[in-house]
Amino acid sequence: MSFEKYLSNKKALIITLDDALYPKKDYLLQVYYLFSEFMAYSEQIDAKAIVDFMSKEYAENGEQSIFAKTATQFGIPEKYEQNFNLLFETARLPLKLLLFQNVLELLQQVVLDRKQLFILVDGNPAEAINKIKQIEWNGLEQYLKLYFTAEYHNSANEAVIELLKEQSLEKDEVVLFFAKNQPESNFVDADIECFSVTEIL
Repeated sequence: MSFEKYLSNKKALIITLDDALYPKKDYLLQVYYLFSEFMAYSEQIDAKAIVDFMSKEYAENGEQSIFAKTATQFGIPEKYEQNFNLLFETARLPLKLLLFQNVLELLQQVVLDRKQLFILVDGNPAEAINKIKQIEWNGLEQYLKLYFTAEYHNSANEAVIELLKEQSLEKDEVVLFFAKNQPESNFVDADIECFSVTEIL
């Protein structure tokens, strides 16, 4: 696939993390698996039943309140919610997270063209770093620079504007890719060219 239309006349690419670089569900389902194993060990609850329930619940209703629903279903004591939440920051996944193939090729093209590569990270920085460490980067990790919206009042716009300033980049020298579930309006004040990653998947 040719990325010329996105990268032509650009000096840098910014891309968001979850569902833009890799499928977020690949992370969540492995965390759910690890939690189910922990419950089997700690409370002798059937691990397969837990992970099957969580996977189905996630597929149908997303990740919202998934601990509470699982706890109700299996009688899991509330004290384990802290363990569950901590797993997102500390989990060592059984399998590496794989980049979307076309996104990998896009990033490789950026590096070949000697352009700069930035990841714009929303949400909890500790959780994001845990994910980033477990992505199979194919040697690209040395070229990445991270910007966390948490350091800019949780505003993607502010983070992008600050990035441009710090890196001495003009708005028209940058292209940004975001996940399909992120509204483009998040970046509208930054006034840079934006695409949903679905364009290249």
